[in-house]
Amino acid sequence: MTSAAPAKVQYEAVIGLEVHVQLSTATKLFCHCSTQFGNVPNTNICPICTGQPGTLPVLNAQALDDAVLAATALNCQIHPQGISKFDRKQYFYPDLPKNYQISQYDLPLAEHGWLEIQLEGQPARRIGITRLHMEEDAGKLVHAGAERLSGSTHSLVDFNRSGVPLCEIVSEPDIRSAAEAAAYAEELRRIVRYLGVSDGNMQEGSMRFDLNISVRPVGQDKFGTKVEVKNLNSFNSLQRAVEFEFVRQVDCLASGERIAQETRLWDEASQRTISMRSKEEANDYRYFPEPDLVPIAFSAEQLENYRARLPELPAQKRQRYQQELGLSAYDARVLTDERESAEYFEKVVALGAPAKQATNFVTGAIAAYLNESRESIAQLKVTPEGLAELLALINQGKISNRIANELLPDLFKAGGSPRALVEERGLVQISDRGQLEQIVDEVLAGEPDSVAAYHGGRTKVFGSFVGKVMKKTAGRANPQVVNELLLSKLAQQPPAPSEEQQTPADAQTEPPTPGEPPQAPTGSGEEPPTPVS
Repeated sequence: MTSAAPAKVQYEAVIGLEVHVQLSTATKLFCHCSTQFGNVPNTNICPICTGQPGTLPVLNAQALDDAVLAATALNCQIHPQGISKFDRKQYFYPDLPKNYQISQYDLPLAEHGWLEIQLEGQPARRIGITRLHMEEDAGKLVHAGAERLSGSTHSLVDFNRSGVPLCEIVSEPDIRSAAEAAAYAEELRRIVRYLGVSDGNMQEGSMRFDLNISVRPVGQDKFGTKVEVKNLNSFNSLQRAVEFEFVRQVDCLASGERIAQETRLWDEASQRTISMRSKEEANDYRYFPEPDLVPIAFSAEQLENYRARLPELPAQKRQRYQQELGLSAYDARVLTDERESAEYFEKVVALGAPAKQATNFVTGAIAAYLNESRESIAQLKVTPEGLAELLALINQGKISNRIANELLPDLFKAGGSPRALVEERGLVQISDRGQLEQIVDEVLAGEPDSVAAYHGGRTKVFGSFVGKVMKKTAGRANPQVVNELLLSKLAQQPPAPSEEQQTPADAQTEPPTPGEPPQAPTGSGEEPPTPVS
């Protein structure tokens, strides 16, 4: 990234991300309270998660299992000798009922991982992951009269979120642009969703980003002063915060100002960062080992079992789709964005559908319907078997692409067999050449002026012939056969052009391109779609 500021020095951004991922467990990290989002405030609580005297935490085994699986997928090393421990991170804030947070400090669950990102048109880049550790979430403050504490009349606290299990995933400062930051966050979200360890729902706070960013002159190894930006809960907010903060810091240096090490908030309304407080150091939290929880140890066999449990991850699917199925990088990326969509697509292909044809339907009509209906692909009434059957009808010449698309709304609504629906409505495509030849003859006989115009060089009138054949067959004529018959008929005994011939009202005036055969257009209305090859 470079700034538009008039400074002679060219700067680059140095970016690291701290991503908080809420694990999809039914209960909290150290108690049996529900993690259900949206319940009445202060109903998902108990003496343990509200820090009552004499209570003891008990580690949620499912949360630990999810965290280790995520660490394995991110190529992390479980801590040497397979041992990690919990610590108390002490600070005082109204939404922290114990006045400390159970987290991990010097012996986190996992370290030294990585994931790859790839921006369009650029080679893949590996972004290092410093650590992955577990911790409990804090509660939530609701500021009355304003979105932030500043300007509010009073604040309310909801402890429902207190104690919800989190993984904090800290990247190395390897990211250099807003686009790379967004790509890293998006790929991380895909991975945890593929694993099923988190729903990654940013609207509900299941995935949140803290941005660490500094700037330095291009070519300099020494880091600049780091600024942390909080309150980022979308990829767009993350990207815009990077862009704003980069320009702000470069402008500070260019004007001779000192950049303060601080924590800032992203303000969505003003599209800028706002100073919140000076940045804390680790010793400000006075970490010490959590005395009520024992250390965690893993055997080599257990760690190998985690590796064996990993599903095919998004990057692996993208590579396979391109190499084995011949799909483009774009198609592979769209198909693998959600695991459920990729699995749906793979079932359709396994049932015999051509990969590219299945891709077009899954990423086209089906994706549009799901976006409009707000349904997931798991709720779709068109099963993989149903879509494969529909595509087979097209490829067998039973129906055209146009008829298939006309059937989809009813299939989306009620599901069922496409073949049965085609037969019930009498929509089987007419491919019999004798039957179609008779209709073609009728159309040409009824359009002598247009035929003459065609032979006079007005080749785009061809589309009107196709449209009239389709109208006579209620759209059931095989477009490929219709095109072949029309071209054959029109090529027989063409009449000599006459200067007195008048161009019909519906004919186009553009002459055909020299050396090219006349082609039927594929417009809307009565004209058929491009013939199936």
